[in-house]
Parts: sequence; C-alpha cells; structure tokens
Amino acid sequence: MTNSQTRKLFLLDAYALIFRAYYAFIKNPRVTSKGMNTSAVFGFLLTLREVLQKQKPTHIAVVFDTPGPTFRHEMYKEYKATRDETPEDIKASVPYIRRLLDAYKIPVIECPGYEADDVIGTLARKASEAGFTTYMMTPDKDFAQLVTDTVFMYKPSRAGNESVQWGIDEVKREFSVDKPIQVIDILALMGDTADNIPGAPGVGPKTAMKLISEYGTVEELFRNTDRLKGKLKEIIENNIPQIELSKKLATIDINAPVELVENDLV
Repeated sequence: MTNSQTRKLFLLDAYALIFRAYYAFIKNPRVTSKGMNTSAVFGFLLTLREVLQKQKPTHIAVVFDTPGPTFRHEMYKEYKATRDETPEDIKASVPYIRRLLDAYKIPVIECPGYEADDVIGTLARKASEAGFTTYMMTPDKDFAQLVTDTVFMYKPSRAGNESVQWGIDEVKREFSVDKPIQVIDILALMGDTADNIPGAPGVGPKTAMKLISEYGTVEELFRNTDRLKGKLKEIIENNIPQIELSKKLATIDINAPVELVENDLV
C-alpha cells in the first residue's frame, strides 16, 4: 500500500455544512424541550459521523470563516453584501458545534482576512505536495476549480441520496471544461448571486460554459470579441473590467497564511 493511499485528509467547510444541515430540517425542525432549535447541530453531527464511519479519514479538520472582512471585501466592497442575515438559530448553534468538535478532538482552523474556501484550498495544495489524498467536504460548487488528481470534492449524502464525489472527470462533465481551473472563468462570466459577484449581466451558466469551452479563458474571449455577435458581443465588450474583477473574486487563494501541521490533524 502506498503512502498516498493510506493518508486520507478530509477538510470540512463548516458554515456551508451548518447552513445545509439547518435547512435540511427546515420543514421539521429539531427543537429541545426548552425551545432551542438544534437542527444545525444535529444535522452537522450526522454528516460528521457519516464521514468518520464510512470514509475513515486518517486526518481531518473543520474550517470556519472568521467574522471580519476578507481581502475580497477590500477589492470589492459589495462582496456578499446581498446576503441575508444569518438565522439566530444558526448563530446559537455554532458554539455547540465547536464544543462537539472539541469532544471529537477534531481541530478547527480559521484565518482572519481569508475565507474558509481559501484556507481549504491552501491546505489541500499543501497536503497534495505532502502525499495526501484530500477531500474538500462542501456542497459549494466553487471548489470545483481546486480539483486535481489528488484533491476531490465530497458532497455529503442528503435526504436519502448517496454522497457525491467529484474528481477531474466529474468537474469536466459538469462544467463542460477541459480542466477544473476553467471553472473560475465560468464563474467570472456568470457571476454568483450568493457572493454578489457581478459577472457579465445577462450571461447565465449555459452561455458562460459555451464561451469558455470555445475560448478557454475570459482573457482569450476578450481578444476575440470580434467573433461574437449582437447583444452578447456588446455585453462582453462593455463589461471587461467587471468580468476581470469577478474573476479575481471567484478565484480561491491557495496561498493563504496557514500551515499544514499533519500531527494536529490525525
């Protein structure tokens, strides 16, 4: 058995999984006799147990976003500005989830000024260089840009459906791209309403995928706008700075200031 087969790191995107757990029970919330909604805690624990029992990671960490602004807010002050306030029930659940992780002796990692995506991306890169197979556990499609032959996306099971793993082939198929890194260019064109990334107005996923499968990158698309027609030509040519900004915002930083301390993650 080779080293890479024995070393299996799971990196959990805490808030994405907490929100997902909370909303999975939204029609039938789990409430204690004292009236506390424990859906997020319960759902997160189910997901965690499933991974520990079925996937048997050798190494694991849970990555949280920090409350302050990130470098993306400095780049674009409207970043994530359209998001709804986090439900109070979720805010109340987080300390319990942290205590749960403490009881499991699972490390929590966070890095001020950077998002969980950047921390996971950086740790996944470092783990790859150290010979791990890494699973980024999140329902967030943005992570597809980070997939390599040793870094996978892992979406936990939900509502009776099996868990889903994405490798390079799945990302290529899902986004109609030649390589996962091109997911960034697709996001740059279509934008992201959840993060308030503007993209190109009126360009949806289908058009974005078609353009990137044809031109490869937004930069190459800009060099070839003379080949576009009508309204689409106008949209792309009039929004080049906005698309360039969107690409920067959609790019997960794989050089965040976090260290991979292997012994802490066992």
